[in-house]
Amino acid sequence: MIRVLVVEDEPIAAAAHAAYVARVPGFVVNGQARTAADALRTLATTPIDLVLLDMNLPDMHGLSIVRAMRTAGHTADVIAVTSARDLAVVRAAVSQGVVQYLLKPFLFAAFRDKLERYQTYRDHLAAQHPVTAQHEVDRLLTTLHGGGQVTLPKGLSRESLDAVSGLLRAAGAGTGMSAAEVAEAIGASRVTARRYLEYLADVGLARRHARYRGSGRPEVEFRWVGSGPRSAPPG
Repeated sequence: MIRVLVVEDEPIAAAAHAAYVARVPGFVVNGQARTAADALRTLATTPIDLVLLDMNLPDMHGLSIVRAMRTAGHTADVIAVTSARDLAVVRAAVSQGVVQYLLKPFLFAAFRDKLERYQTYRDHLAAQHPVTAQHEVDRLLTTLHGGGQVTLPKGLSRESLDAVSGLLRAAGAGTGMSAAEVAEAIGASRVTARRYLEYLADVGLARRHARYRGSGRPEVEFRWVGSGPRSAPPG
């Protein structure tokens, strides 16, 4: 059984990630942490094989957590589960040994694919057979990093999803936007905007709220609950 530590400061996202882990055979959540300090304390006291790490935590950037882990002698592997799209962060994560990088928002299928690839990779390593040829090393690394890409639901594009996510993030967690408002901002139909908003709510990055304006049926608005971007530390 692969023991997992979920490090995520957003309670809704943390609960979703833990639930996803429970749905993948061979994995078990052995701890959850909302801050870097909590994560490092858990690693010091609890057996952990794999860390699902949000890069944007309130007390320390994810890259600094990885460095602190290695300095303290923690050898658990790390999969970044984050909304950080800065290529400098991706590059630094790879250079520090982060084995996989999963961008929010994502579907369960994408999450499961990452964990299953990691599980296969560990199984190969556990066999402890000596490598006899280059193609065996290539196959091992392809198992971990290669393979198909899980796409968004039909009709949704990554560019438009990023635009809608950016609008909600800029509005802030306490301010909602309706499908009509988002549609006007991105130049799309209200139905199209609603599909993107519903998707963000389904994957745990937005929350539905009722907006009351006088008498009559309330309008549904969506508020961002995902992790906003924070600056990476230098180095």
